[in-house]
Amino acid sequence: MLNYAYPRSRFEPTVLVDLNAKAERERLSQSALKGFFKLVATWKVRDEDARQLLGGVSSSSYYDWKKHPERTLEVDCITRISYLLGIYKALHIIYGDKLADEWVSLPNSNHIFEGRTPLAYMLGGGLLAMQIVRQLLDARRGGL
Repeated sequence: MLNYAYPRSRFEPTVLVDLNAKAERERLSQSALKGFFKLVATWKVRDEDARQLLGGVSSSSYYDWKKHPERTLEVDCITRISYLLGIYKALHIIYGDKLADEWVSLPNSNHIFEGRTPLAYMLGGGLLAMQIVRQLLDARRGGL
């Protein structure tokens, strides 16, 4: 009897971060927030819209987070920031810096957006819309 086995991969498996573990969220939160605030400044996102991208954070919390990013975020918030940073990275791989930084604010003819801006789409659709935009851009750059 022949014994068949898959060949050993030369790639190590990706280790998933367990965002349910408080220690992981503590480790990631400060840098995630700093990255988020740089991203919304680059994209020229209004504070009201930035708060919505974070999941509807109150004004007082938003400005406190901006001044003092040393905190532990919840899973939902870190996940949202992760999608947005992934979108930012994908845009900079696909397009030059100028278009990459303007893309979220430009009307888009892709049927997903229905002529709206990707930012408006994400604001209206929340976390799921961010995931879809991320997947769209990853597919465009050959990542999927």
